[in-house]
Amino acid sequence: MTYSNVTRMRSFLILGFPGLSPQYYGPVSALLFFIYLVIALGNVFILAFVVYEKTLQKPTYLVFCHLALIDLTFGTVTLPKIISKYWFGDSVISFHGCFVQMFFLHYLGSVTSFILLVMALDRFVAICIPLRYPVLITNNIISVLCGFAWFIPVSLMVTIVYQALSLHYCKSNVIAQCFCDHISITSQACGDDVKIVAVTTLCMAMFCLLLPLAFILFSYVSIIVVIMKMSNVAGRKKTLSTCTPQIFLTCLFYLPRCFVYVANTVGFTFSLDVRILLILLYSLLPPAVNPIIYCFKTQDIKQTLMKKLKTVRIGVQIKLSV
Repeated sequence: MTYSNVTRMRSFLILGFPGLSPQYYGPVSALLFFIYLVIALGNVFILAFVVYEKTLQKPTYLVFCHLALIDLTFGTVTLPKIISKYWFGDSVISFHGCFVQMFFLHYLGSVTSFILLVMALDRFVAICIPLRYPVLITNNIISVLCGFAWFIPVSLMVTIVYQALSLHYCKSNVIAQCFCDHISITSQACGDDVKIVAVTTLCMAMFCLLLPLAFILFSYVSIIVVIMKMSNVAGRKKTLSTCTPQIFLTCLFYLPRCFVYVANTVGFTFSLDVRILLILLYSLLPPAVNPIIYCFKTQDIKQTLMKKLKTVRIGVQIKLSV
């Protein structure tokens, strides 16, 4: 059956957690609002701290700033609508507003993947060819690479959104998710083009996720091999500590996604509520936890922060004694 490209829906309804009792709407909205505050305050702090501290304006921390900006934007795009649903009972999102949210959801995920590639490149050069690091990795070069990371997914995501918009939507207007993602939206579409759009989108998604992941795995395996060849145990620990935050950040982004994809592939199914919760966790956990990793697993940021706190404490004590 062939359908015209005329879309009849004017809005979508965000379902959220279908099995959640209304008596828990208040606590859930408060929890989501708290998570958003953590994401916003943590990532704004990282951005402001690196901008303010000239000593931290190095390639590694510039990459952290790009990640912080992505995390802040992601939280701002996804959380307010679901908070509004449970706090004010407003589950309606306009048709085009849903597609705008879908664009930023997948675009920011793709940018994150390429930024993690840049981060892995930074550590690969620093540990595997350290003598070339000052030449190959500078603030300008990192800024250009991060710029490409932001630019490459744009055309791909525009294509994905345009293809999804061209479908005919004749099923339910209920989005079985906490936000508008591609699968939830296109599952409400009809027609022969749905499968073509799904396959095209999958290929683009694999390009944005697996291509960077391949280089990231190569980089960190090479780094581990170099570290294991070091005869000095103290040198091993010190070198490993310089890439520990990057490994944590990469694992937080990729491992939960891989788990969900592999589980679906082998036929392990989740209930709708559990599936929505898992996707929400792997989407929001990294933006909330990343600033903590920056502060406590990165020596330069940790030491600079401790110096600032000691300076403030001494200043307060002097004022009190006077």
